[in-house]
Amino acid sequence: MSGPAVDRRLQGEGATPLAGVGTVVWYRPDDSVDLDEPPEDVDPEAELARFEEASETARTELEREREETRERVGEEEAEVFGAHLQFLSDPMIEDGVEAAVTDDGLPAPHAVRAAFAGPIEQFEGMDGRMKERADDLRDVRDRLLRILTGAERVDLRSLPEGSVVFAERLTPSDTAQLDPAVVAGFVTATGGRTSHAAIFARSLALPAVVGVGAGLYEVDEGTEVVVDGDTGEVVLNPTEETRARASGGLDAPVREAPVETSDGKEIEVAANVGRPAEIEAAVERGADGVGLYRSEFLFVDRDAPPGEAEQYEAYRDALDAFPDGRVVVRTLDIGGDKPVPYLDLPEEENPFLGDRGIRRSLGNDADLFETQLRALLRAAAAGAGDLAVMLPLVSTVEEVRAARTRLEAVASALDEAGVDHAIPEFGVMIETPAAVLMGPDLASEVDFFSIGTNDLAQYVMAAARGNERVSELRDFRQPAVIRAIRETVRAAEGTECWVGMCGEMAGDPDLTELLLGLGLDELSMSAVTVPAVKQRVTAVDTDEARELATHVASASTKEQVVDRLTSQGESP
Repeated sequence: MSGPAVDRRLQGEGATPLAGVGTVVWYRPDDSVDLDEPPEDVDPEAELARFEEASETARTELEREREETRERVGEEEAEVFGAHLQFLSDPMIEDGVEAAVTDDGLPAPHAVRAAFAGPIEQFEGMDGRMKERADDLRDVRDRLLRILTGAERVDLRSLPEGSVVFAERLTPSDTAQLDPAVVAGFVTATGGRTSHAAIFARSLALPAVVGVGAGLYEVDEGTEVVVDGDTGEVVLNPTEETRARASGGLDAPVREAPVETSDGKEIEVAANVGRPAEIEAAVERGADGVGLYRSEFLFVDRDAPPGEAEQYEAYRDALDAFPDGRVVVRTLDIGGDKPVPYLDLPEEENPFLGDRGIRRSLGNDADLFETQLRALLRAAAAGAGDLAVMLPLVSTVEEVRAARTRLEAVASALDEAGVDHAIPEFGVMIETPAAVLMGPDLASEVDFFSIGTNDLAQYVMAAARGNERVSELRDFRQPAVIRAIRETVRAAEGTECWVGMCGEMAGDPDLTELLLGLGLDELSMSAVTVPAVKQRVTAVDTDEARELATHVASASTKEQVVDRLTSQGESP
């Protein structure tokens, strides 16, 4: 007589604080591209022409997928495809293909495989995030091979409901196809929490476990599994009890009310949103409000800008979704990596350092800015929640004063027209080193700061977003980034200016104690991580957190930062 069912478990690294139950579907993209032995004679000119044509097709695909990902997943995730475009035109790859064709006599597909082999091996030999960049190269290589060979692309958009995708690895192109309404989760043999697949999983709110290892290959297609993206466990043939727990959610409990630290300091935990569906998800996950409303999503994927009435309704809907909370709307942040067809955006050598954000709102897009301010001030009076307006990419006091003058002029015009309106809170994003250094002056001009760690890390470390070669420098745990955050908080001390954070760093529960110790009043993140961060807040003692922050901020290397976080019980 057989005994009771016993769970069999595999251990990896959890990528999301979510759990799911489903059936294994193996994804083996390498099976779709099979190269025969190369012929003895090839026409080098013809093969190089084939490669150039395939590169152009790949470039078109990547640009389309970047826009689709920006709309469906998020702007940070869409940057991955910008990095792939860089790899596609990398001279090392192009020269490698040319040498393999002209010197070694290989046809284009074999030359592509040969040219990518060395760089992939080189990244594989590195540590941390740099090692995971090998997957980006594989993604670009496999795309070129598929185009050159005419192989069919495996369609991950058409998986059966309740699928749990098992794979050796998932590239960004793969993960971007997954539909959270159908897929119950994914598990990979390789990768870590900072891999692109893991980052996409958090944005898509997909349960995911990565880095399980060779034991994953022993699991058969069709096996029922539980994916616990919090603990990193994958449970095979789970018992009824395990299935029930997972179906009910193994992630942190949703807390609808605001939370306090263990010694009674209330911390606002908000969500970053851009689309109506994200607002709904933020409410469901217990967000206290919206810490970053990306208003540019109202302006993209259309032939003309939204009018005042359309914007008013969108802002009011967000305010009504959080009647007891605050909604922070970032004014139009166009430029950089956010092209808009109907605007006359300049072609710039480095658009991230160019005409973008508040610079355009005070310049070429002044009319759009005024219309947006009219809609915001009207919504501030009509919506149930509290509205705050935030300026992007501020570098000078003059920009802030000019923007406030525009806002006051709009308010006066509404007064004269007898239109109901209200003056919202007025703040700035801290994204540039200039804003950090001018913090004491800016704090006297505004009601709040919101630290955008994604851009702040880029500018502080001179390491461009989308350039994977310098991704290690953009790590939030770099001492310079942590000190920039500390100085921003210090600049606001003794004033009425509160300080929040709306970058990806805010959504990492392992960094919550550090951030509260540095003195942040608000944290805003992807909705999926709100429950886990709220739970972590309740366990923080403010005095102990301050001691940790002092210890960490005094570190002179990233390795020391990681060690000091680890020694306090934090995960690196």
